Amino acid sequence: MHVGYGFAFQNPDNALSDAEVYRQELRLGEMVEPLGFDSIWGVEHHFTDYTMCPDVLQFLSYMAGRTRHVKLGSMVVVLPWHDPIRVAEQISLLDHVSNGRFILGLGRGLARVEYEGFRLDQNEGRNLFVEYADLILNSLENGYMEGGRHTNQPRRDIRPAPSRSFKGRTYAAAVSPESMPIMAKLGVGLLVIPQKPWDVVKQDFAIYHKVWDEVNPGKPRPKPLCGGFIFVDEDKHRAEDLAMKHISAYYHTAMKHYEMTSQKFGSYKGYEFYSHVGKFIAKHGLDGAAADFAKLMPWGTPDQVLEKLAYIKDTIDANGFMFNFSYAGMPFDLVEGSLKCFAKNVLPELKKWNTAPLVEPAELSARAA
Repeated sequence: MHVGYGFAFQNPDNALSDAEVYRQELRLGEMVEPLGFDSIWGVEHHFTDYTMCPDVLQFLSYMAGRTRHVKLGSMVVVLPWHDPIRVAEQISLLDHVSNGRFILGLGRGLARVEYEGFRLDQNEGRNLFVEYADLILNSLENGYMEGGRHTNQPRRDIRPAPSRSFKGRTYAAAVSPESMPIMAKLGVGLLVIPQKPWDVVKQDFAIYHKVWDEVNPGKPRPKPLCGGFIFVDEDKHRAEDLAMKHISAYYHTAMKHYEMTSQKFGSYKGYEFYSHVGKFIAKHGLDGAAADFAKLMPWGTPDQVLEKLAYIKDTIDANGFMFNFSYAGMPFDLVEGSLKCFAKNVLPELKKWNTAPLVEPAELSARAA
């Protein structure tokens, strides 16, 4: 089983300076490879204290230089907020400096504050994502980018030229059922962030599998990767109390950043699914919705965490996990304690699970190299 460590860089209510958050998070990050994790992940967000990583590819380039073996994953690069040819160049550069360790994760973004901050019409988010993803993925295989209805990109080479294929090591975040056929047609795997009941997620995967088999006949379906917010402690009651407190607090930061209780949430074209989330919060209240979110996550004693992870693995046939240990302003001594408890008592057992390894990048032709 592949196991990764996710960075969030949260600073709720500006309790610390942003500089101190980065100092502490990077200090923990230095522990990841020695503790035996397989990958490091960053996520892109802008403008608020929700997640302070505005350039995930820049962050992963830094981590490439601080590590030797772990893979480096984007969870995710939000394509509509970028010029696609610049993203393709950045991806190729990161893959070169990391010697092929990059795992590409893509998404389209959800927050109004971010779309408006980039002066973009969120109603075009899905169309831009599909066009940009197609342009970028093709350019990483062919060594050049050209075309696009919105982009109208004149043909230009990607330099440094991509030397390894991204087929089999590209994933995309998909929450709504409507996104499943899009990702299958793009030929990418799925990044799953637990936020819906697992039986509903399983129904979404049935759509993805059906479309994948139709558009990619004879090609094996990529197994998904699953993220999550985790807390581990050998004391059962302490684990439950602290996990429910801090994971619920995280969801409050998400509800605030995404404005989940506003009338605009779920009103943009292609985002209609999210209106159901707003209705759920209206019915159950902020605290109730946060508690339900926390219950989906893998927290508890080491044995409880392993049991929950086994259920997730079996439900969606995942062959990798990426865990966030630090979130919602949790004191860093608690983060470190949970991380070390996980590394000692959970990680060795996960490594014994017999799952298919992640796809290693294939060398491209000499023309693109």
